[in-house]
Amino acid sequence: MGETIFSKIIRKEIPADIVYEGDTVLAFRDINPQAPVHVLIIPKITDIETAKDINPAEHGQLLADMFEAANKIAKDLGVSESGYRLVINSGRDAGQEVYHLHMHLLGGRKLNWPPG
Repeated sequence: MGETIFSKIIRKEIPADIVYEGDTVLAFRDINPQAPVHVLIIPKITDIETAKDINPAEHGQLLADMFEAANKIAKDLGVSESGYRLVINSGRDAGQEVYHLHMHLLGGRKLNWPPG
């Protein structure tokens, strides 16, 4: 994987409003939020560019860590009970802009379906 803005955020070379940090996962507020709560959850120690690059045998624990972080963040930010959405965009047509696997946590308002 090439250098991305997320790599720089992980190394703390670019400031971010970090809401969670674990050994394998970092989460920070999106700079262009689409909901009152909009957090990006990214792996720290892997080079997975898109969802199609996930190898369940190799990345299973990392994915569990991402979901565990999402549940904690949703609770900490007060959207766990009312509801929140987790989104992983994979590829250009899905709207992926940064080619470093990441999960969006959106909440704090009624989210419409279908999303777009």
